[in-house]
Amino acid sequence: MAACTTNYLDPRRGLSAQVAERNAELMAQQPLRRRGIRTPEFFFQKQFDNSRLVKAPDPVRMKEMRVFTAAAAVLFSLILVYGLQHFYAIESGYRVAAERQTLEHLREQNRQLRLAEDQLARPGRIAAMAQQYGLGVPHPGQVVLSNVNPTSSMSGQPVMAQAGPPPFGAGQ
Repeated sequence: MAACTTNYLDPRRGLSAQVAERNAELMAQQPLRRRGIRTPEFFFQKQFDNSRLVKAPDPVRMKEMRVFTAAAAVLFSLILVYGLQHFYAIESGYRVAAERQTLEHLREQNRQLRLAEDQLARPGRIAAMAQQYGLGVPHPGQVVLSNVNPTSSMSGQPVMAQAGPPPFGAGQ
């Protein structure tokens, strides 16, 4: 292989001449190097000066772009509204299902409580517990009835509550 002795910064020759000479050297060396090595690539740098270019206003194109933007915004808004309604409908369905499940749970709980109330309020159970605590049938004079007639309070007139001594034999 031949060594390359070209000086790229030689001020006596132009840049294009130096590049052409280098490309010629590489092309001459190419058949020698073809043993599994790819072909060298050449890159050329071009300078474009676009500072003097001025874009001309195009009112027709601007109007088309405004119409397109407005149409896209309306379409996007419609899709967004549809999506929100769809998701709210799905969410409402889940909420209704959760409320139904809660209702069924509360109904079952109510049924269990009624069964427990019926079991606890059995007369035989209450009589057995009363005997266990030493309670019996009330003796005459232990039961005190109220003096207020329920029909008089139904007349719509307010009734004043009064605190007084308990009637004789009420606490015995």
